[in-house]
This record gives sequence, structure tokens and C-alpha cells, in this order.
Amino acid sequence: MSSEIRETIEGIYQRLDPAIYRVPDTNDRIDIRDRLTGADYISLGALLFGWASALLLVRGEPNWGVIVMFAAFGFDKVDGWYARQTNNTSPFGRQIDSFIDVFAYLVPAALLYHLTLSPHLLASLVVGFCILSFGGLRLVRHNNDGFGSDGNVSYYHGTTVVHTNVIVLLSYLLHSVLEIWNGWVAGIVIIAICPLMISNYKAKKKTTAGHVFIGILITIVTLLALAIETGYL
Repeated sequence: MSSEIRETIEGIYQRLDPAIYRVPDTNDRIDIRDRLTGADYISLGALLFGWASALLLVRGEPNWGVIVMFAAFGFDKVDGWYARQTNNTSPFGRQIDSFIDVFAYLVPAALLYHLTLSPHLLASLVVGFCILSFGGLRLVRHNNDGFGSDGNVSYYHGTTVVHTNVIVLLSYLLHSVLEIWNGWVAGIVIIAICPLMISNYKAKKKTTAGHVFIGILITIVTLLALAIETGYL
């Protein structure tokens, strides 16, 4: 057996050894509650509304679920602003933010497709898997790499979970007003855009104008959701 193969096998055994993953007992650990900042508590508000959105979707109230999801979006944006204003940005806070993004954006998006658009359980399985897997990998990469920088412009690596959520949301609205936009078409589009979350596309961080545009878009979508809920559409 060559030395290279032997070293490879030994490396595999070492990685499988549970002892290297065991955290030693210590009295120096900090209670996680002591590490939470004001921004982290705001992030937990996003988690609350993300969970409320999921519950409304499961109860057959997609329009109210969408509206409540926007509240989660609002808390998610406020926590970042607050962290920057108080100079409390940290890798720990970024991990909390990414954890909550799963429930604020990815889970509601997968449920919205499954409960309002999906023509078949298999379609829900594939579309939901793409949303959750690519979205989860995108968040893991962001935790590891952080933001990219091109001169004075910061950007995300790949499209964000917000972009994917918006595509699912627009598919729901289009399905409500256009007969041709059915669950199969929506599913193909969603599956096609999910890999962009782990691509090398540079998604620039939002500017003031970008946030104003998002605010206008949320207002329009909220009005459309209310119109659908009340039977005007």
C-alpha cells in the first residue's frame, strides 16, 4: 500500500473519530442569553412572525400568511439596521440571522407553493427540496464567507433567500389572476432559479432607493393579497 493511500485512509479514520468533535467540559462557557444583543432579539421577532405565517398557511389562510410574512421581513431588515447603528455586528449575530432566515423566508415559500400552487405531491417534494436545500447551502456559505466587496460596493454571493421567496410569492399572485400560470409552470421556474442562490452572481446590498422600492412592492403585494382575500381578484 502506497504512503499516499495510507495517509488518506488514516485521515478518513481521524475524521470519523467522535473524540475530535467532543467539546470538553469547561466553566468558561458563556450563557447564550448573555451573548444576545438587541439586534438578536429583533431577529427573534422575525422568527415569531415567520412561524405565524407558516401557521396561517397551514390553516388555509394564504393571503393573511403572506401579509404576516412581510412583518417577518420587516423585523429581519430592522435587526441589521439596529446592529449597524449600535456597532454590534458579529459572526454570532450573523449565524442567528441566517438561522431565522430559514423560517422567515424558506419555510413559508415552500409551504406557499405546496398549499396553493402544487399540482401534485411529487412537485411539492422537488420544489420544496430545492428551496430548502439551495437556500440552506446559501446561508451556510454566507456565514462562512460573509459579504463580498467590489471597490466600495458590498454584495452577496449568489441571489438571496429573499429573491427566491419573492419568486414564489409572485407565482402565487400570477396563479390567482392568470390561468396559464399553473403549478407546473411555477414549479419549473422556481426550480430553475434556486441554484442561483449558490452561484457566483453578485447581488448588491440594498441602497436607500432599493429599500424604498421594496417598501412600495410590499405595499402593492399586500393590497393584491387583500383583494384576493376579499374576492375582488
